[in-house]
Amino acid sequence: MERFRLDEPTERFIDEVGFLSCLTDARRPGPSLYIAVCGRRDAVLPRNVQKDPESSETWLLKDELVRRGKVYYAKMARGKAMFLAPAMIPHFNAIWGVRKADEARRLSPPARRILKVLRAEWEMATADLRAASGVDDRARFTKAIEELQTRMKVVAGEVEDASGETNMSAYLAVGIWHHWLIRRDRRYVERFWPVVRRALDFVEGMQLSFGGIAWSQEWHDGAPAGINRDALVAGSSSIYQSLRAGVALAEGFVARDPLLLGDLFAAAALPLPSAEPAR
Repeated sequence: MERFRLDEPTERFIDEVGFLSCLTDARRPGPSLYIAVCGRRDAVLPRNVQKDPESSETWLLKDELVRRGKVYYAKMARGKAMFLAPAMIPHFNAIWGVRKADEARRLSPPARRILKVLRAEWEMATADLRAASGVDDRARFTKAIEELQTRMKVVAGEVEDASGETNMSAYLAVGIWHHWLIRRDRRYVERFWPVVRRALDFVEGMQLSFGGIAWSQEWHDGAPAGINRDALVAGSSSIYQSLRAGVALAEGFVARDPLLLGDLFAAAALPLPSAEPAR
């Protein structure tokens, strides 16, 4: 049978067969990416897949398929990772999907809380989503995400660059402050304050000895790597504005957060903006 390589159009094969399991072998029925990579129908996963070159090639090919985003990928039947051809999505959704009217009955409370946040924000980092949804326990959060994938409510994603940029992290404070100035929505501000607080803690911790803010904390192989110590004028200026917004939020909406206020004032020696709510 045909044997796949990383540089071959695997999406075409998925379109032809309709759906494709990821890491199943000859002991389970149905088309399998692992069997296609092996090029033999009697392929069986070894006990130690970490040292198996064909298993490794399957994982690399899976990551590349997810990155290209031309087929649907999620944990579907019995929690097994599967690829779906676009033409098959409506048919699988008819079986596994949940109508919005039935969500309260068929989805768990953690899954519904996560889905509510995603409908407002579309895409969020995992830590931010956990904080905003209130599903703090890692195991419950993972189970809820897998439930939403199975019910075809969310799509799986892959991190391409896990480094943390200080400028982008800090700018969340500006966004929340801007939302307050326009909407005067206190509940919204208080809901997202924990995320803003963690973002500004991260940024303040990246300040260099001369006062500028390092550009990013690099991340490789699932662990912190080196710090990119470039402190650009434009980036540090934007962070300065973000710190002003963070001070305003901390002073005006959160029963005075003295530890954070002290850190921010030390970082930028800021005059405190007025955050008195409109009456």
